[in-house]
Amino acid sequence: MNRYPGLFITLEGGEGAGKSTAAKGLAELLRAEGHEVLATREPGGTKGAEAIRALLLGTETPLHPLAQTMLHFAARADHVETVLRPALERGAIVICDRFYDSTMAYQGYAQGVGVEVVDSLIRLIDLVPDLSFFLRVSEDVAKARLVTRAGATDRYESMGEDFTAKLMRGFEAIAAKEPGRCLWVNSSGTPKEVVAQLRQLIAERAGR
Repeated sequence: MNRYPGLFITLEGGEGAGKSTAAKGLAELLRAEGHEVLATREPGGTKGAEAIRALLLGTETPLHPLAQTMLHFAARADHVETVLRPALERGAIVICDRFYDSTMAYQGYAQGVGVEVVDSLIRLIDLVPDLSFFLRVSEDVAKARLVTRAGATDRYESMGEDFTAKLMRGFEAIAAKEPGRCLWVNSSGTPKEVVAQLRQLIAERAGR
């Protein structure tokens, strides 16, 4: 658990796993129960971090994987110090759509930047989630969900099946190292069913 009175929950997984939908539904449920909830995302969450997000996800500007890593952590540093840490200090439940596990999986493992490099930046940020839900669906379900998305395909959605396989192996390695924090969730069901799973796991693991 982190050292703050609040509760820090992150949602992770590959493209089309349903993280954003689950994060929104979970935040709504917890607010209805009377909790103060901050729902946010990465990269993003502050004006500066959202500007970096546009660069990272855009496909028009090539970026070396190490440059991507550094940009993710630059956005994260602003997000943590400006938004996340203050919310946790005042006792809020923070729900973040992606955090540093995504950088580890996408850049550290799938793009070969290296675990040690990403680990050094994680230590610099110095904020560990209390619970990280790793959402997983079949490849067919993920593809079907991506087709329904509005807008252009982003940098990571366009990287192909080989990248996706490396990415999921990265998430599996992360979860295996920290089974107390990282929990796999089958997100193939309806949004309501997925949120119910998450709420139950929060009660079981965090006692809230």
